[in-house]
Amino acid sequence: MIELSPQVLTAIMMGGVFIGVLTGYPLGFIVGALALGVGFTVFGPQVVDVIYTRIYGILTNYILIAVPLFVFMGVMLERSGIAEKLYDALYVWLGGLRGGLAIVTVLMGTILAATVGIIAASITMLAMAVLPSMLRRGYSKSLATGAVTAGGCLGILIPPSIMLVLYGPMAGISVGKLFFGAFLPGFTLSGLYVIYIVIRSYLQPHIAPAVPLEERNIPFLKKTWMLFVAVGPVAILIMSVLGVIFLGIAPPTEAAGVGAFVATLLTIIYGRFSWRVLKECALLTLRACGFIFVIVTMAVAFTAVFLGGGGREVMQDIIMAAPGGKWGVFAVIMFMIFIMGMFIEWIGIVYIMVPIITPIAVAAGFDILWFSIMVCVNLQMAFMTPPFASGIFICRGAADPSLGITMGDVVRGVLPHVALIIVGLVLFTIFPQIITWLPGLMIR
Repeated sequence: MIELSPQVLTAIMMGGVFIGVLTGYPLGFIVGALALGVGFTVFGPQVVDVIYTRIYGILTNYILIAVPLFVFMGVMLERSGIAEKLYDALYVWLGGLRGGLAIVTVLMGTILAATVGIIAASITMLAMAVLPSMLRRGYSKSLATGAVTAGGCLGILIPPSIMLVLYGPMAGISVGKLFFGAFLPGFTLSGLYVIYIVIRSYLQPHIAPAVPLEERNIPFLKKTWMLFVAVGPVAILIMSVLGVIFLGIAPPTEAAGVGAFVATLLTIIYGRFSWRVLKECALLTLRACGFIFVIVTMAVAFTAVFLGGGGREVMQDIIMAAPGGKWGVFAVIMFMIFIMGMFIEWIGIVYIMVPIITPIAVAAGFDILWFSIMVCVNLQMAFMTPPFASGIFICRGAADPSLGITMGDVVRGVLPHVALIIVGLVLFTIFPQIITWLPGLMIR
């Protein structure tokens, strides 16, 4: 064993994460190797028992059962055809506006976020269902891909969100309260995206022309019925999951089971269900959860060694020394999360950073629910800020090659939305009730 000071251990482990990510190796392998390497060096063979205990504790946490259930729900809904019906209904209502199809994209992303909760599925559905239609009608590639990516990324914030399910146990916060704390911020971001599209479309009408009247000339009653048929089942699904949590009928894990059942039922009703679909959804759920839990277990091992070696105290001293009091501390934490989001998978950030920054936030006097949602809103930018930017890569990969979408188009499209997330963070700081009001109404 080698004795390392907490400062040296912190530099090795945090620096190792950034250097390892730049090599291109998966994050789970990097943090796992650092945990074992530094752990054996500092603590000797007994570190294996410590790591095993921590991993066993997190994997047997009852709330994590909700993860595969919510993933299955989202994958099954992707097969149900619900995105196509939503698009058709919103198209005839909003297509006549300048930028109307981009607005439809963001609204679809918002609705899907409250049912899917997986950004890969949301962005893929939007890219396949909406992007070709926008480009055929003369929309700017950057505006169209920006709306697809930003709208799809709302799925990781608006409940039921896998991020919030994983965040809750790490911060010791009720997942149900996180769900309802994230609702209004998610809708606020959606509203900011829509306002941006409206303003830009009217300033530059050539980048987002209105759909011709003959393509959307449908009687009012028929349009209303189309909207009801498209949104009604979605509302049922949302109430079956989030309604039972809000009313105190069931916790998130049981609600996730109900959601998975209702999503399967909707797929049957829409005539899209088959044994092949069930098999595909089960395999995709298995793969997604395997990826998630590999990172979770390795990040937990990393955190166990980091905290055991005194890393938290070093980080706390650095952050608490920031000028400007509690708001200086808050600014430093937000900046750290933003920079890490450019290089590291969000799951790793949650499992590495949350155990470190949560006690700091409590010591600084912040409402822990408000602080946690602010971190999650900040992590929205991680999906849209290169070089990692998984949302950008998913949009580019899901787009039909014949559309000629380049990485540059998507990056230019998402940057204004990144700026809008920063605006949202400022709003939630000035008006914290946007986050705290709805959780306060929950029936316990």
